[in-house]
Amino acid sequence: MDQLIVALDVESRERALALASSLREVVGGIKVGSRLFTLAGPGLVDELVNDGHRVFLDLKYHDIPNTVAQAIDAAIRTGAWMLNVHTSGGIDMMRAAADACREASATTRGSSPLVIGVTVLTSMTAATLLASGVTQPLSDHVLSLARMAQDSGLDGVVASPQDTAAIRAACGASFIIVTPGIRGASAGRNTHDQARTMGPGDAIRAGANYIVVGRPIIDAPNPRTMAKAIATELTHVAALTTPNKK
Repeated sequence: MDQLIVALDVESRERALALASSLREVVGGIKVGSRLFTLAGPGLVDELVNDGHRVFLDLKYHDIPNTVAQAIDAAIRTGAWMLNVHTSGGIDMMRAAADACREASATTRGSSPLVIGVTVLTSMTAATLLASGVTQPLSDHVLSLARMAQDSGLDGVVASPQDTAAIRAACGASFIIVTPGIRGASAGRNTHDQARTMGPGDAIRAGANYIVVGRPIIDAPNPRTMAKAIATELTHVAALTTPNKK
């Protein structure tokens, strides 16, 4: 199922490679985040790519525009399929990321990766956002960041599944939306530290292009079985919704 991305938030390169191998042909992508990247480095991304996996390199760059542009240039050389930056870095930073992607892709292997912007983390609530100094209502703030990402030339955003429908309506059908915070239904009920969640099928119905699932899969007694259950739910949703798009 191409829409399912599994977050390999694990403690070693060896476990990451074993999990990725066990999930082959069940999931559409593998997410490598800051923990695993810090442990295993860019060589792991290269290994996964060479083994045929699409890799979402989830490092959430947030710095001055020149530094982010250089980081994007370096990340592209790993062969990653998708990269991200924090939208709160501002429009100049996001434009620098988008420009760097286009320029670097011309001299590297394969097609240009997707560059998307992180809006508001799914662990954050209206109260935690307010405590950080943002007085705009959470949903309005997410939409403002999504529109800014689109205006900057990014391919899409990462956002809570609860924000997906509003972003889709505001930014159109071609804007990519990646949703973490997937819980409930086939993904299990334990929300862990996620505050704004939704089930896999509901997230796709709301307009997500991709969903990211981590602990419900990698902590399951049989990760492949859990991933298959989620993929089956997504396939069922696709079968019900595709005719409506004709």
